[in-house]
Amino acid sequence: MCAILGWINSKEKINDKQEVFKDMLDLMSYRGKDNTGYYFLDNILLGHKRLAIIDLENGNQPMHYNEYTIVYNGEIYNASNLRETLENNGYTFDTTCDTEVVLKAYVYYKEKVMEKLEGIYAFAIYNEKEKSIFLGRDRFGVKPLYYTLHNNNFIFSSSIKSILKSGVIKPELGLKELGEIISLGPSKRLGSGVFKNICELRPAHYMIVKKNKIKIKRYWNVKTKEFNDTFLESTKRVREYLEDSIKRQMVSDVDIATLLSGGLDSSIISAVVALNKRDQLTTYSIDYEGNDKFFKGNDFQVSLDEDFINIMSRKFNTNHNMKVITQEDVVNYLEKTLYLRDYPGMIDIDSSLLWFSEEISNDYKVILSGEVADEIFGGYPWFYKDKLNDRSEFPWINNIDYRQNLLNKNITKKINIHKIVKSEYKKTIKELPKKDRKDKYKKLFYINMTHFMTTLLDRKDRMTMGATIEARVPFADTKLIEYLWNVPFSYKYRNNTEKYILREAFKDILPKEVLTRKKNPYPKTHNPIFLDMVKKLLKSRLENKESIIYKIFNIDEINKLLSDDHDYDIPWFGQLMTKPQLIAYLYQFDLWIEKYNIKINI
Repeated sequence: MCAILGWINSKEKINDKQEVFKDMLDLMSYRGKDNTGYYFLDNILLGHKRLAIIDLENGNQPMHYNEYTIVYNGEIYNASNLRETLENNGYTFDTTCDTEVVLKAYVYYKEKVMEKLEGIYAFAIYNEKEKSIFLGRDRFGVKPLYYTLHNNNFIFSSSIKSILKSGVIKPELGLKELGEIISLGPSKRLGSGVFKNICELRPAHYMIVKKNKIKIKRYWNVKTKEFNDTFLESTKRVREYLEDSIKRQMVSDVDIATLLSGGLDSSIISAVVALNKRDQLTTYSIDYEGNDKFFKGNDFQVSLDEDFINIMSRKFNTNHNMKVITQEDVVNYLEKTLYLRDYPGMIDIDSSLLWFSEEISNDYKVILSGEVADEIFGGYPWFYKDKLNDRSEFPWINNIDYRQNLLNKNITKKINIHKIVKSEYKKTIKELPKKDRKDKYKKLFYINMTHFMTTLLDRKDRMTMGATIEARVPFADTKLIEYLWNVPFSYKYRNNTEKYILREAFKDILPKEVLTRKKNPYPKTHNPIFLDMVKKLLKSRLENKESIIYKIFNIDEINKLLSDDHDYDIPWFGQLMTKPQLIAYLYQFDLWIEKYNIKINI
């Protein structure tokens, strides 16, 4: 896992930008502390920060082969198979790292290389003869890739902050970008880089840049096929695909650990790893100070984790580590998580994951985690509750009327939150064939894959890499997801049980208590101290009468939010972001505008 950065000017030499470029790359040092590399020509600057996982000694970048130079971030899980194919076609290798495999596979396959790669990655390959650059991103957006094209300058990066540091574009928000943050946040529009003039190369896409012209193409999508497997046959296929994915993601030249919450997804991963690991598996879990005293179950969060974790740890003899974060650390990390995301995020579950990752990083560089399972197996309530999934918009964006009411009268005239949310929803659904648009569960699967899943994967990458840790997500597997796209929802939800097929597929290895446990999301803080602390934070920001809060939001509604002790039951976003998180989101928004010196053109 690494950071990549590139700057190309098609008409002017940019040798004088080398020092600025180095500063841009240094902003991402946390993504790779093992090595820094550069490649400078008259019209192109390439840079790389490396976190060494495979071939620790020989995998430094940028890496060259003939006229091609690569900077690469990620892991290719089928690298050994690709290497064998390339060797059979006359290629030789100087390293055992997957970077060299990607580079030479591109030389051999060109654009079709994207169909061959299995893993989590973002990379760029410069062709010195053609003066062109090819960029590709993994199918599900596990690894980040942002870019801008402005005044003959094309810049790409693993982070937004590095692009802004170039000075080529200014940190600006127009009405479109501001509306996105307020309406969809902390999720984003398809292909959005949040800031004006910054884009994100979408998952499952590649791009070619030559002489200021950009060609972008989608190389993968789910496809509807005839499905005849019985339920029993399907459970066997699910077991086969997932076990294969987990085992392939165990490959590493450094030791690995797993995250274990005691829920179904992390327990399956931990069980498979433990059963296939030569030595004892180390597992980690997190909770918040005071949650045992203040937890109140609801439809979204049913039970605490500790009892289930202990059952799993005992059964599989793991070296388990429970980490408990204080409310002070949850709040103190809000500024750092904002810096790592480059825009307001998911608040306490961001800051706790960053703190958690820093704790793990003392001993491990690689962890396996259970993200993506709920999106592909239909684990969220909006998959099986009609009051949520009958909406013609994103079912995890709640209280839309309230979002609108938070805006002041001037902004309300310019930003229609309902319109923005519905427009993005319709745009996404139109990417499906007409037949699939009539299938409620396929529409839910697709919007979860394109928006909710990517939001959580953004969080996972930014927070773990903020602690210089590589997080692997075995559920984000192409074969598994392609198969589940065609599995009927009646296999996934049965007997009032979500993810039924997944439970059946692994019922022979999991303890019964874990197997039958109702889905629980990543833990959030339930301690009322957190609400008090974020209220104080936002109030302190409001002491500055020049705060952007006054220019955009209805200050009466904000004050009501701060003075009312009632907690709202309906999540503001997803399952976890309720009133305390909304207050903290507003705090992050105000801090973001100040720290990034953002100009808002409204």
